[in-house]
Amino acid sequence: MASTNRPGSAPTVGFDLDMTLIDSRPGIRACYLALSERTGTYVDADLAVTRLGPPLVEELAHWFPAEEIAATADLYREMYPEYAVTATPALPGAREAIEAVREAGGRAIVVTAKYEPNAKLHLEHLGIEPDAVIGDLWAEQKAVALREHGADVYVGDHLGDVRGARTAGALSVAVASGPCGAEELRAAGADVVLADLTEFPEWLAGYRDADGLDTARA
Repeated sequence: MASTNRPGSAPTVGFDLDMTLIDSRPGIRACYLALSERTGTYVDADLAVTRLGPPLVEELAHWFPAEEIAATADLYREMYPEYAVTATPALPGAREAIEAVREAGGRAIVVTAKYEPNAKLHLEHLGIEPDAVIGDLWAEQKAVALREHGADVYVGDHLGDVRGARTAGALSVAVASGPCGAEELRAAGADVVLADLTEFPEWLAGYRDADGLDTARA
């Protein structure tokens, strides 16, 4: 893996959304509870929010028959703004991480598996303004958007985010703020592992210094 960015130049940084920039567990839990009530099908919402990251249809497959998944996913997405957006806070350091990229003269984009209109609603509600938001992409699929936008770095909390970064040839910066622990992220091939986004501005400054990538990996 090698970043295309030259040390000291303005970076383009991609960020995942759920459990990287936002703590979507309260909102998603509320939406699953409402979905259970609406459909009459039990969903263990507390369990579901421990495994955020993969596409919605993968979680629904645990609870609904295969022939109902597509329609149920549409219903969930329709219900989502009412139940999930206002209940979801930004994670510590999220705004500061985006600002650090801007202060470096770079571009910050969000690449997420979440349904794109709902991803945008979260960011608008929280007053977080990336340069672009691309949704409906998971794991290696994220590389399509990362390459299109020339991302040098991709920041995420899940093993799928590590795979997406590496497929795109971007530096994989993992944050242990989601379902995957630091050692698991490291073992998956993350180049850098941070506890959360509060550590990102200092890391970014080191990444851009005269020692470049070697310093970032130290």
